[in-house]
Amino acid sequence: MADSQLCFSPATTLVKRIRDRDVSVEEVVRAHLEQIERLNAQVNAIVTLLPERALEEARAADRALARGEGTGALFGLPVAHKDLVETRGIRTTFGSPLYRDYVPERDALIVSRLRQAGAITIGKTNTPEFGAGSQTFNEVFGETRNPFDPTKTCGGSSGGAAVALACGMIPIADGSDTGGSLRNPASFCNVVGFRPSPGMVPGWPAALGWSTLSVQGPMARTTRDAALMLSAIAGPDPRSPIAIREPGELFAGSLERDFRDVRIAWSRDLGGLPVDPRVTATLEEQLTVFEDLVCIVEEAEPDFSDADEIFKVLRAWRFESAYGELVASHRDQVKDTVIWNVEEGAKLTGPQLSRVEKKRTELFERLRRFMERYAFLLLPVSQVPPFEIEKRYLTEIGGTEMETYIDWMKSCYYISVTGHPALSVPGGFTAEGLPIGLQIVGRHQDDLGVLQLGHAFEEATSFGKRRPALASDVNGSR
Repeated sequence: MADSQLCFSPATTLVKRIRDRDVSVEEVVRAHLEQIERLNAQVNAIVTLLPERALEEARAADRALARGEGTGALFGLPVAHKDLVETRGIRTTFGSPLYRDYVPERDALIVSRLRQAGAITIGKTNTPEFGAGSQTFNEVFGETRNPFDPTKTCGGSSGGAAVALACGMIPIADGSDTGGSLRNPASFCNVVGFRPSPGMVPGWPAALGWSTLSVQGPMARTTRDAALMLSAIAGPDPRSPIAIREPGELFAGSLERDFRDVRIAWSRDLGGLPVDPRVTATLEEQLTVFEDLVCIVEEAEPDFSDADEIFKVLRAWRFESAYGELVASHRDQVKDTVIWNVEEGAKLTGPQLSRVEKKRTELFERLRRFMERYAFLLLPVSQVPPFEIEKRYLTEIGGTEMETYIDWMKSCYYISVTGHPALSVPGGFTAEGLPIGLQIVGRHQDDLGVLQLGHAFEEATSFGKRRPALASDVNGSR
């Protein structure tokens, strides 16, 4: 099997082939390292690479397999970790010059769970400074480019992960999502990004252990691969006070499901958000797919009043808590958008936070009632296709001015504040060949249902099988 084919094999297929001794772990890891060597200089997705360590671990895994000891849902799969999560003994910069040489002494929980499941760490993926913004660039490593058009952004903040997946550099990757950081880069790079319910993937270490705004989750090229990864990283942990008690094994089974007569809502703009017509046109063409699945599709959207205020207040509170002291002591070495978020957080008062939490509860109740009728909500992941990489963020959409650097991501962060699970799945391409993601939102804690519907859509469309031109093999196959 050609290396390019091996690198684009689904994770589920690779795991089975490794267990069947049809291919060695070393062969799998070496193929992905060679793919990184071929392509990474063009896109800058992997920012810390560990080839010797990865190959050593691969050989050890092969020896264990020969002894009948190779176990784990992800056994033998190479994985790269977002440069926001701590990795013991591996440089972790958070995209900040202040942490350029920081080497943690511990693994984040998501990293340790991936390793316990048999995955092999191959490196770290690029992210914006402290994960702020949905455009992946920083002063340490520079910009990460969109593999479908290197003049465009890959999105963020899990941008390096999305690009590495799209280019066949890794079969799975971890990411995190506050306002769309798992979903937006997946949409821009034609891969899968899943924002699970808060607590489904426990976060540790965490300064705000009770917060539900930011979550960690899986990225992959297929929904089934994302579910496989979720089976390894989900499940309770005593260090997380919001951890959901459902075991990760829930996601290890089949995603097949009959969606006959399941009622689904389609919202083109969440009640009036500016959306680029290329996004709307691409996704509306796919509504017949759900009708072919014998779903009942209706145009409808819940009332998202106050969602913008809720998100911005909770985000500012989180930024001040996380980076307030850092900005006070190293202001000249922190990017302006982080400073702005911290300063907004410093202005908050107790009554403001109280009112926002009440509004958030009211929003959740409105969405809960809406989803008594609709099992799922479909909408755009991003309000725009991938844009020019020189733009650090969008200042307008279709003539509507954006007030802040995050306003163009409302289609994602409105969902974040509700705590509902949301999936970005490849939903088609613009006439220019730019990827567009479809966002599937499920009922409260119906993570499995969201993955099942995403899988059914994938099977019917196969958009995710389209590779970027730069990742084509020597014969030009796509």
